[in-house]
Amino acid sequence: MESDRHPANSDSTAIPPVVIVGGGFAGLYTALSLAESRRHPPILLIEPQERFLFLPLLYELLSGELRRWEIAPRYDALLAGKGVGWLQDRVDRIDASQRHVHTAAGRSLPYRRLVIASGGCPEFFGVPGADIHSLGFRTLDDVERLQQLLEKLRRSARPLQRLAVVGAGPTGVELACKLADLAQGCAVIELIEQGPTLLPQARAFSREQAEKALRQRDVRLRTHTAVTRVDADRLHLCCRSAPEGDGLQPAPEELLPIDGVIWTAGLSFRPPLISPDPRRDRRGRLCCQADLSLVDQPAIFVAGDLAHLEGPDGDPLPGTAQVAFQQAPLLAANLLHSLADEPLETFQWKDLGEMLSLGQGDACLTASGLTLAGPAAFRLRQLAYLSRMPGLAHTLRVAAGWLADWKP
Repeated sequence: MESDRHPANSDSTAIPPVVIVGGGFAGLYTALSLAESRRHPPILLIEPQERFLFLPLLYELLSGELRRWEIAPRYDALLAGKGVGWLQDRVDRIDASQRHVHTAAGRSLPYRRLVIASGGCPEFFGVPGADIHSLGFRTLDDVERLQQLLEKLRRSARPLQRLAVVGAGPTGVELACKLADLAQGCAVIELIEQGPTLLPQARAFSREQAEKALRQRDVRLRTHTAVTRVDADRLHLCCRSAPEGDGLQPAPEELLPIDGVIWTAGLSFRPPLISPDPRRDRRGRLCCQADLSLVDQPAIFVAGDLAHLEGPDGDPLPGTAQVAFQQAPLLAANLLHSLADEPLETFQWKDLGEMLSLGQGDACLTASGLTLAGPAAFRLRQLAYLSRMPGLAHTLRVAAGWLADWKP
């Protein structure tokens, strides 16, 4: 059901708001940070979902270690009394020349400054059947569908039941470990990676701990293996054999029977249609300057997964919650600077380390020279994310719930 938390702007003399498109980490936290300014401009957040989703803790929701309300608070509760309007709608088109956004519900809304933080969606790389027969792991509905599948497998307990996770990046590794714990031996977990190793961008300690956790849970890691087709009950795989000469030699196609496949292999980026068309990278992300403004569009800013922003090494910054957390306060400050015709600040990303969930009650982390794995790392990871929860009221409520559940 569509709701409108912000009245239509029918008064041509009213000051247009700062419009923020997308209520993920970058969008919501920018809105909350901007609202902390004593004399902030009108703020309108446009987000079609009813609840904010704290994605790094989605694995604990799947396993029942955390509750839905803890990681998925409602936007109206988070924004109550903050001076931020919320429109439950989706932006389809942006007219940068006229400074208007056009929504799926037919609204045309003016903006004074615009933030695009609409994130990404699963990338299937043209693999036939992947979009039809795969589950994702980015929404509450995805969690519910996966829980139902696990329950079905536990009830049937047929021999050689199998779940496949495609993509051995952080999401795939964390999910494979959690699934192995939840399956309780009723299904084999296959982790399939096209590249030569899991977690190619991770630190060595994280990679070592992940490999150890997968071995302990008997997760079958297949590297150098591409998925060429996904059917309802099987995967078509192209495995590459050991190196010969200058490269890996393709092997005959393998058919792998499956009871379910979860696709975590990558994201694509399809922002709203923007006129005039801005510069994008090859993945569809919007190219922005170091102050997070869109190239050639000083009234538009980009943040989160959708922003192509180069780090000190010249490579694009990773699309992680950590980057979005750090962008939000600077972006809020730059919005105020922009409105006041003041110089904008440059975003400087600080790598604060890595944290991985590696099964129920298990994790690893590296930060500031500290490396830790096991239950202690799991608790520290939870506490680190507790400090990043949106809004003080929600943070205190979650903390109270965790203390009530805590058993020494």
